[in-house]
Amino acid sequence: MAIKYYNPTSPGRRAGSVVDYKAELTKFTPEKSLLTPQTRANGRNHHGVITAKHRGGGNKKMYRIIDFKRLKDNVPAKVESIEYDPNRSCFIALIKYEDGTKSYILAPKGIQVGMTVRSGPTAPPDLGNCMPLVNIPAGLEIHNIEMNAGQGGKLVRSAGGVARLGAKEGEWSVIILPSGEMRRVRSECRATIRQIGNLDWINVSIGKAGRSRHMGIRPHTRAKAMNPIDHPMGGGEGRANGGRHPCSKTGVLAKGGITRSPRKNSEKLILRRRKFGTHQQRPQTVNN
Repeated sequence: MAIKYYNPTSPGRRAGSVVDYKAELTKFTPEKSLLTPQTRANGRNHHGVITAKHRGGGNKKMYRIIDFKRLKDNVPAKVESIEYDPNRSCFIALIKYEDGTKSYILAPKGIQVGMTVRSGPTAPPDLGNCMPLVNIPAGLEIHNIEMNAGQGGKLVRSAGGVARLGAKEGEWSVIILPSGEMRRVRSECRATIRQIGNLDWINVSIGKAGRSRHMGIRPHTRAKAMNPIDHPMGGGEGRANGGRHPCSKTGVLAKGGITRSPRKNSEKLILRRRKFGTHQQRPQTVNN
């Protein structure tokens, strides 16, 4: 992985950086059979009312159809190319099965063109292979983890993401997520072996406001810069710090508050909660 810096010909160039795509990618045009257009809501509902702030505009993007389920068992697939996906932070890999079917998968770290990947219970626990948790050795790094069997991967899908498989007890397996949370998942759920690639994505500096607009991110106004009628943190003489604990526009506390409902059915599956205020912790190995 490499970060590319430009000559400081402008303030945006001086502060900005990009991933060196030429060093990482092997193909720059997507597979047309795996593309589909997507309608952008720009943060608004069917009435045109803003329901998600600070979204809108940006470059048009075609959606790449990703195979999160990997249900084509016992059919070897050859990696044909590593490509860029504008809809996600990680790279994607184009694979071609022996029967001629093509599909996109999330590209794990270290995958190269010409390698063979497999899926199914009989697949070996090698790089890029997808298999049920019951067949994966404990302590192995995994990503693209299902929460319900056959649903497709839902957990650990962003660049550099990695979870670790812990102990297995009967029908349940314990996984340690990047946030530090430890939870149980049914052992028939599938996961892909090893860590997702493009680890340097987190180190990229946007550099200028215009680049955020290209990404579909609209300007954000600080709460303390508003008037009292617009936000609870607004107002005051000079640069006031609010005079109260940070909160949202509706008065919901912003720091230390619990946003997850304690009545969720999956609440009993969480064995250890994530540590608040931490980001991208490396999971620890759990001994059987």
